[in-house]
Amino acid sequence: MATHDEGDQPEESYSVWALPLADVKDRLKFLMSSLRCEFGGPSFEPHITVVGDLRLRRNDAIASLRSAASSLKPYKARVASVGCGNIFYQCVYLLIDPSPEVVETSARCCSHFGYERSTPYMPHLSLIYGELSDEEKEKARRRAEELDGEICGLTFEVSSLALYKTNTEDKTTESWEMIEVCELTN
Repeated sequence: MATHDEGDQPEESYSVWALPLADVKDRLKFLMSSLRCEFGGPSFEPHITVVGDLRLRRNDAIASLRSAASSLKPYKARVASVGCGNIFYQCVYLLIDPSPEVVETSARCCSHFGYERSTPYMPHLSLIYGELSDEEKEKARRRAEELDGEICGLTFEVSSLALYKTNTEDKTTESWEMIEVCELTN
């Protein structure tokens, strides 16, 4: 019987996500689902992207996540505003306050993964993915604020990081898969 060593694993696309706790996750899922009904787009789990679009072998990605998580503590994230972006995966999102803890978590993870950013880190939690017109994006942004009038200023704890296989060519997100979750401990 043939065995496969790590060198046989293909490189695939991964992302590291900060996950909100269950109560906030449910609140965000309701908001995201409501917006999706009105404006379309694929379904995906609520998350703050910590590191995006890494090309690695699965074992290397898992080892890097575990190493990064072991050096991090739970932290607070605060929603600063609802914003709109110019790319599919940042269509309408919650802009997360770039507090030292939020930025440091991303910087440490980037270091563990050997990832160098090509643009400054903008912590955000996407509400909908899509290719909407500027007018539609603005309407969706306002609708998010109407649906949850207290979303801006919401502060929540992040106590776990997840490794997701995220083929960014798949805009349906159907092939996206959670690979590993690591709890952050004090």
